[in-house]
Amino acid sequence: MFKPLIQGDKIGIFSPSSPATATAKERYIRGKRFLESKGFEIVEGSLTGKEDNYRSGTPKERADELNQLLRDPSIKMIMSSIGGTNSNSMLPYIDYQAFKEDPKIVVGYSDVTAILLALYAKTNITTFYGPAIIPSFGEFEPLVNDTYTYFEKYFCSPQVPYTIEHAPFWSDELANWLNFERPKKLYKNEWISLNDDIIEGRLIGGNNNTMYGFIGTPYFPQIKQNDILLIEDTMKHPSIIEKNLAMLKVHGTLDKVSGIILGKHEQYDDAGTGKQHLDLLLEQLDNRKIPILADVDCSHTHPMFPLAIGKKIQLNTFEKSITCIEDWL
Repeated sequence: MFKPLIQGDKIGIFSPSSPATATAKERYIRGKRFLESKGFEIVEGSLTGKEDNYRSGTPKERADELNQLLRDPSIKMIMSSIGGTNSNSMLPYIDYQAFKEDPKIVVGYSDVTAILLALYAKTNITTFYGPAIIPSFGEFEPLVNDTYTYFEKYFCSPQVPYTIEHAPFWSDELANWLNFERPKKLYKNEWISLNDDIIEGRLIGGNNNTMYGFIGTPYFPQIKQNDILLIEDTMKHPSIIEKNLAMLKVHGTLDKVSGIILGKHEQYDDAGTGKQHLDLLLEQLDNRKIPILADVDCSHTHPMFPLAIGKKIQLNTFEKSITCIEDWL
């Protein structure tokens, strides 16, 4: 279905929500040049450089941009420019049949969760929770190199089993968004494990605030017994985190999954509650003892590694590891 990326392959860029190719043009150009320096050809979507207030275009315009890339047989990967807040408004207008007839590697994160999960729900073809051109590849060294190392190993020379390498350092500092100011603060990277076990299951999920906007609709995949749930978020108040986690609970999601991967929460502020993201998750689990691996680098922080939605992984909380055990090719 898919083939590994090689030099010369075309990567199409689409803007499903935020108009960051216009508002953060310097960072977009930096990300584009970075991927071009690795040998890829960047194909800009029709809304590149466009701005319609808080978005890149109307829902239909944004869907049309994606559809044009889905219908282009020369494009191998489609990568989001960035996320935003309203990708879910595109879902009724996406050409799911085009994706089914000619599958592309579709990759992004954050608000792009809506598109990734909808494509998977409608076609049963895997999509990829992973880097976006502006926030991920518009980053400065050294963290951009770490993210690209993950990207290259996953998409250019994929093999299973593949255990995700644990990056020694990470950062969520907001410095250097457009122009270099100083080296970012680097923090020692530590993943947190609870309820140790070794489990295997289909990976499903993404950005939880985005899932809130379309869960329970035909565009959301049916959660199956023993799935492994990925959830992450950024810059959310504890009250919003609680709301979003409770949403998963009332939909029965937390009763079905056999394990949870909780991504690092970018720029988290407990707002005086003393509660971390993990604490709020545990409240919703009601003492249910399922394996959890938290503070994982599959979120808005740097570096970031990709994962295939809909493919089987192994979660080992004894060793604090994630292993891809099902081929996405």
